[in-house]
Amino acid sequence: EKRKAPKFPNGSTPTGEPLKEEGHHAGPELERTGRLFGGLILDIQRKAPFFLSDFKDALSLQCLASILFLYCACMSPVITFGGLLGEATQGRISAIESLFGASLTGVAYSLFAGQPLTILGSTGPVLVFEKILFKFCRDYDLSYLSLRTSIGLWTAFLCIVLVATDASSLVCYITRFTEEAFAALICIIFIYEALEKLFHLGEVYAFNMHNDLDKLTLYSCVCSEPEKPSNETLQVWKSKNKSVDNIAWSNLTVSECLEFHGVFRGSACGHHGPYIPDVLFWSVILFFTTFFLSSFFKQFKTKRYFPTKVRSTISDFAVFLTIVIMVLIDYLVGVPSPKLHVPEKFEPTRKDRGWFIDPLGTNPWWTLLVAAVPALLCTILIFMDQQITAVIINRKEHKLKKGCGYHLDLLMVGVMLGICSIMGLPWFVAATVLSISHVNSLKVESECSAPGEQPKFLGIREQRVTGLMIFVLMGLSVFMTSVLKFIPMPVLYGVFLYMGVSSLKGIQFFDRIKLFGMPAKHQPDLIYLRYVPLWKVHIFTVVQLTCLVLLWVIKASAAAVVFPMMVLALAFIRKLMDLCFTKRELSWLDDLMPESKKKKEDDKKKKEKA
Repeated sequence: EKRKAPKFPNGSTPTGEPLKEEGHHAGPELERTGRLFGGLILDIQRKAPFFLSDFKDALSLQCLASILFLYCACMSPVITFGGLLGEATQGRISAIESLFGASLTGVAYSLFAGQPLTILGSTGPVLVFEKILFKFCRDYDLSYLSLRTSIGLWTAFLCIVLVATDASSLVCYITRFTEEAFAALICIIFIYEALEKLFHLGEVYAFNMHNDLDKLTLYSCVCSEPEKPSNETLQVWKSKNKSVDNIAWSNLTVSECLEFHGVFRGSACGHHGPYIPDVLFWSVILFFTTFFLSSFFKQFKTKRYFPTKVRSTISDFAVFLTIVIMVLIDYLVGVPSPKLHVPEKFEPTRKDRGWFIDPLGTNPWWTLLVAAVPALLCTILIFMDQQITAVIINRKEHKLKKGCGYHLDLLMVGVMLGICSIMGLPWFVAATVLSISHVNSLKVESECSAPGEQPKFLGIREQRVTGLMIFVLMGLSVFMTSVLKFIPMPVLYGVFLYMGVSSLKGIQFFDRIKLFGMPAKHQPDLIYLRYVPLWKVHIFTVVQLTCLVLLWVIKASAAAVVFPMMVLALAFIRKLMDLCFTKRELSWLDDLMPESKKKKEDDKKKKEKA
């Protein structure tokens, strides 16, 4: 009986219903109006009636859990991104600007955007663009912050032009094929980066691999004077009024030894100094325990212990509970694991810049006009990143009831991008994994009373408060450093791993990859397997997998700036697939591409004749 009952994964239509020949976002949101700002006006009219309910609907413990989880999850990438930007731009834009920018943009976006479930964050291509721009400015002796401001203002202007011309209606060409390849790639990169950061700790906290346990009493690592001090070293000594003879080399600490350019000698010394016991292994324990504990608590809803209310509360607060437990354990064990560093003062990183930046500065006047060229690239980058994430959030499977607002979203991102440019803050667009995690943390399920009954998915708690509070807290982080400095970085990396893995779960592409290794009799009863031959499903998957590998190669190389253009190319590849798959097969595996009106009318006439 169980096997006969049809399952409808991924929101496919039940077998009895006729196939609806329309895309998954062929709603009124994406129809061209033909008027200036027509789509935007419709978005505002659609969202305005829900504005009050967007605040009332947030009165739930689940929303508090979501705020705490995503605050911890968003904090680290924003600070890390700020740090990387600080290295790339020699401190012109660093962690404090990144925090302030994220907070400012996020609060404005959560209050007024069309889809407040989207969480804004920093993306890789933007960082690559900033690096290229900084290098260009340094080579040609231009003021980086001023040129960046004029590029940002042009980008903001172009985004508003896209809003005015209803360009967001082009989103209907982004079908499941494109959006799943993109989402899968971002999730995999998230997982890869979390593991990479853990490996990197192995280089920072080197340990002795060839310990002889019997000789532990003989191991030592001491600081000694360099044999041939360089001119730089001699300068350092001179500035501190020291010479080789009056430095007590053997009594120096590690940091003092590095400061005086000393050399480490002894059997317990690595390449960069003394071996550091325990820290790496403790970090690995924290990392994986965080991941498994979060997953365990998240699935606690379906366990058999405790009343329903307790189970669902534990499940909602899964990640926050895990972080609290891990921080406590780390504190009690006392191993000096790397901790989260939050800027303590609210002021620009460099003393030679303020909070407002002149778009011209010391640059020649023509830079204001030339800035429009890189701004074009930036606009495509922002548009693709923003809209693909919006498409993933507005999926039919999420059963959203309050509608979406692609034009309004883009307007808010554009306006805030302009403001951030004038203030010399980083640019923020929709972050895919954070947004998917946000939606997943707000899922509403039926309360099941019968033993063993699985809860039914009812929809998402749509409201503006979670996003708003996450970014307000982020802005206040500067004043919470005394608490935040106890959070170990490996715990946050573990949260990243959990978010990457849990965001992969709803992706049909991964179900299809699993089919490669499954004999037919063990395959799950997926609706598309009933209507599409297995070999054709495999071809579809292989094409998607090839695209994903190509996207990864581009994103990992120096050409990461063209990454959004390649995502655009996916839509063309998908169009070519119309040639080797029938319309019916594609409607099961993917969404149908929107076709021209002429073709539809043509089909209508043929039907009438028949």
